[in-house]
Amino acid sequence: MSSYSEGQTHQLMTKLEAAGYTADDITKLGQSKHLPEIKDVLNGRAVISYPQHLIDCDAAPFQPNGWSVEKHTKGGQFQWNPTRVKLYVAKSQKSGKLVEGNKLRKELEGQLVLNANVLDYLLAHPELIPDEWKGKAAFFWGTIYRGSSGNLCVRYLCWCDGGWGWSFSWLGFDFGGSGPAAVLASI
Repeated sequence: MSSYSEGQTHQLMTKLEAAGYTADDITKLGQSKHLPEIKDVLNGRAVISYPQHLIDCDAAPFQPNGWSVEKHTKGGQFQWNPTRVKLYVAKSQKSGKLVEGNKLRKELEGQLVLNANVLDYLLAHPELIPDEWKGKAAFFWGTIYRGSSGNLCVRYLCWCDGGWGWSFSWLGFDFGGSGPAAVLASI
């Protein structure tokens, strides 16, 4: 028999649900070996700190076999923070419209587009990818490749078959609203 009242349990469950906890999260919490540390945080004896995720956007990007890098916009050391990144849909992609990739590339010139180094870092650390990105193809226009066929292409991050992966699209193809560009958000 528990020493906690039904009201206390209900209050805790209501707060956990409001904070976005899922049933799986509650199970993990109940099985966690870190409950003493969590209690220390609650009582002010410890603090939570998050690891810094620095991405070298100046490094040479990954090159798929047979591809070459046509253009790679460097971006220095980028500290990952999902609030600093947004998925940008160009005006020409809105309301069900399609725009050819070469035209979209020109339209994106005023945006701070992220390069493929960010894409590859996120693939190596999928826990960092916002859930809101599922169902979209997040394009990383800061790196343009030339495929083995000679055509220009851009890589994108997508949720496929229950996991994160990457694919690409030729710049000669059309891009719609479900293919936003990953850009730095205005601060």
